[in-house]
Amino acid sequence: MYYGLFCFNFVCSCGNLGAMYIEAIPNRNSPPAVLLREAYREDGKVKKRTLANISCLPTEVIEGLRVLLKGGVAVPSAEEVFTVERSLPHGHVAATLGSARACGAEDWFDGAPLPLRKTLLAMVVARIVSPGSKLATHRMLSDETAAHSLGRVLGLGSIEPEDMYRALDWLHDAQPAIERRLARKHLAGGTLVLYDLTSTWLTGRCCSLAARGHSRDGKRDDPQIVFGLICAASGCPVAVEVFSGNTADPSTVAVQVAKLKERFGIGHIAWVGDRGMITSARIETVLKPTNGMDWISSLRAPQIALLAQEQGPFQPSLFDERNLLELDSEHFPGERLVVCRNPLLADERARRRVALLAATEAELATIAAAVARTRNPLRGTQAIALRAGRCVDHYHMAKHFELAITDTSFRWQRKHEGINAEAALDGLYVIRTSLTRKQLDANTAVAAYKSLSQVERAFRSIKTVDLQVRPVFHYSASRVRAHVFLCMLAYYVEWHMRSLLKPMLFDDEFINDAQATRPSAVAKTQRSAHAKHKDATRRADDGLPLHSFQTLLQDLATLTYNITHTALNPKAKIILTTRPTPLQEKAFKLLGVNLPRTQ
Repeated sequence: MYYGLFCFNFVCSCGNLGAMYIEAIPNRNSPPAVLLREAYREDGKVKKRTLANISCLPTEVIEGLRVLLKGGVAVPSAEEVFTVERSLPHGHVAATLGSARACGAEDWFDGAPLPLRKTLLAMVVARIVSPGSKLATHRMLSDETAAHSLGRVLGLGSIEPEDMYRALDWLHDAQPAIERRLARKHLAGGTLVLYDLTSTWLTGRCCSLAARGHSRDGKRDDPQIVFGLICAASGCPVAVEVFSGNTADPSTVAVQVAKLKERFGIGHIAWVGDRGMITSARIETVLKPTNGMDWISSLRAPQIALLAQEQGPFQPSLFDERNLLELDSEHFPGERLVVCRNPLLADERARRRVALLAATEAELATIAAAVARTRNPLRGTQAIALRAGRCVDHYHMAKHFELAITDTSFRWQRKHEGINAEAALDGLYVIRTSLTRKQLDANTAVAAYKSLSQVERAFRSIKTVDLQVRPVFHYSASRVRAHVFLCMLAYYVEWHMRSLLKPMLFDDEFINDAQATRPSAVAKTQRSAHAKHKDATRRADDGLPLHSFQTLLQDLATLTYNITHTALNPKAKIILTTRPTPLQEKAFKLLGVNLPRTQ
């Protein structure tokens, strides 16, 4: 409370009084009693009476009241009521910190030494509101160089970079326990488990995990790491594992299966992974021998071709209105196969093939003309083969053309049998699962496989869009693992925030309803009418502007944390937050987080 205003209100509440003044009265061995008194006339004599004992009031209040009683002005202008010493972005911090606490983030770190708990919580929140290296995060949290209010709100004080690295070391050791906590919360016996891998590169002096391998980021010359993410069927992250950069995708399955069975104690799991992950070899060596382990995956193109030879051509007439055909095969014993036909995808692949074949033939004709010309012709088997090879490789059509090359001639022709065989499989993909029809119908099996897109969305958020896990600057293997785990925990909080903030985002709030109205699980899910309306108007139902997750955080950041003082007592710091806008109020309400209040 501002004490000058208190003085003014106190005087006014006294009503129509005479000449008032403040008098200090000796009080033996105690501090003097400070009395508010009034002088008045009665029968021609000047008398005085005590109105109140104000000894309990702060000194600055008493002095302010003394100024007012003498006809002065305690606060000369409104601008001098509060002096703002510093203003820090705050709303995004308050929203994210409140969401992290609601997700149980403080419980994750309850085993850490007290000084590290706040640091760990700060690192998770900072990864969402202002992702950067550990040194950059330290600058943002330090009071002297703070970029937002997080350090002050958590009372971090004089945090040092070494504190953050100690927090990472503790997090590395605590990862199994935290993951068990998340698994108990989000996974249960018989549940679907989504699993996929990605890679990211490392910078500077590399750790023992760094190796060159298949880069999903196009960084072929940089050493990398590979990490696999386990998610619940909803897409909520549960666990993450870091592997060497040259680790093949299928080889990670055994490690993850053991983690779920032994570390998390989950009895029955339906493992959902792509065809490059759950291969036939991995099914035979890892999944089948493991009790209580089922799987949902898909067949590779050669396996689909083999199935077509066994079953006969997959004509469109074989598919009903659902574009699904369920069958068994001797080549895949103990499994159900669901053949899916996407007519739109079939048309697109057919159109693309026709265009690529035509473009390839046009360039091959140019090469043939160069060989046949009389002036400076193209000669030599090697030279002709080099140009022709570049052509068919550029369009990925080598398998569809037969080339005849000599030193002085060049001819080609299409391999019509192979082209027709490929065309027969246009728009087809095959889901394979060990689950029985009673456990999982065909439509649900297809939908479960498609839910892997949620893991891909998590990778996009962790790697590029929001949390920026890359590049990785640590060179200690344990700290690299802890860094990736920290980013996963941050995505866990972000995932929950996104789920609650959907009415304010461009996300489709009724995606489940839209999926339910599809003619089949094969058909692409269309955005709901409500989502299309949001896209068109860029407004929510209440008329407020829509945001992406990042721009919403930026909007919330305009709610500031102001450190102020008054002229009466410059040493007393008063924290004032700006009044939230209607949009900010809505965000805090959806998140279930209390609005920041003035302290």
